Amino acid sequence: MPPPAPAADSHDMDDVRAASAGDRQAFQRLYRAHVDRVYGAVYRLAGYDHARAEDLTQEAFVRAWQKLSGFRGDSAFGTWLYRLAVNVALMDIRSRGADPVTMMDEDDIPDHGDTPFCAAEREELERAIGNLPPRARAVLVLHDVEGWRHEEIGAELGMAVGSSKAQLHRARGLLRKVLGERS
Repeated sequence: MPPPAPAADSHDMDDVRAASAGDRQAFQRLYRAHVDRVYGAVYRLAGYDHARAEDLTQEAFVRAWQKLSGFRGDSAFGTWLYRLAVNVALMDIRSRGADPVTMMDEDDIPDHGDTPFCAAEREELERAIGNLPPRARAVLVLHDVEGWRHEEIGAELGMAVGSSKAQLHRARGLLRKVLGERS
């Protein structure tokens, strides 16, 4: 399940209605309220590539503007936007020929090198996650970072629940290998 939307959701519906009618300032308020959450999600899915994440964030908000009239309010606006942004990021992965549902051999993962790795260093961890194969990275990020259930991941990525669980296990194992931890 996606992380909870920001508390400003009561104001979101007023801004959604106004933005749907063409009020750009209302959409700007929605953007400011949700950009950090959207960026965070696509940043992780984009392999911790800032430039790619900025492009995907912009694309997500362009799509949100285009689809705003179709927002029915069945969920919080932030949840709808978050889901849209994740879909944009996953479509980007697929369009780059790195389909998140394809496999990559573990031998293609670089060894951790001679210098011991300190897993507490965020930048090193982000780099390690970013270097995972797209399928393993997508499942790991959606499950461990974004808090999705395997049923949601399976539905989103078009894989069985068991495959999602297996990919999560694989991703964690690859991280241990890259980070130099002994199993």
